[in-house]
Amino acid sequence: MNSFEVYMASDHAGVNLRNVLAAMLTDEGHIVHDLGPAADERVDYPDFGQKLALAMKPFRDVRGVLVCGSGIGISMAANRFPWIRCALSHDVTTARLSREHNDANVIAFGERLIGEATAIDALKAFLSTEFEGGRHANRVDKLSLLTDK
Repeated sequence: MNSFEVYMASDHAGVNLRNVLAAMLTDEGHIVHDLGPAADERVDYPDFGQKLALAMKPFRDVRGVLVCGSGIGISMAANRFPWIRCALSHDVTTARLSREHNDANVIAFGERLIGEATAIDALKAFLSTEFEGGRHANRVDKLSLLTDK
């Protein structure tokens, strides 16, 4: 598997899983940028979805990991930014397909909905899977162009 720079953030409900995943990434030789929060004190997931998106903006070949209680809110926050393609994943299959078909650069997990072992396996699949391109490339390009105009 290639080595990646990985940006990570969560809300208070995702701190424990974020820490587990950060340790795994470090052990596997990836560079981890942990954007917090430092503890499980109550914070708002939109703030940390935005923090990760803004940190990733200048870079093309980095990946992101977001965690909140369900993974839904923090993935919605990150996807407000056109350079982010965040996929909420529940298992290895959704993680792999998010890369193969959607060229996702961020994966989101719900700490209350996924076990640590499954999240680790899904994250490994996410990082080791290449984008297929081909018939999917035009669709992915359209994601960054969507507008209400």
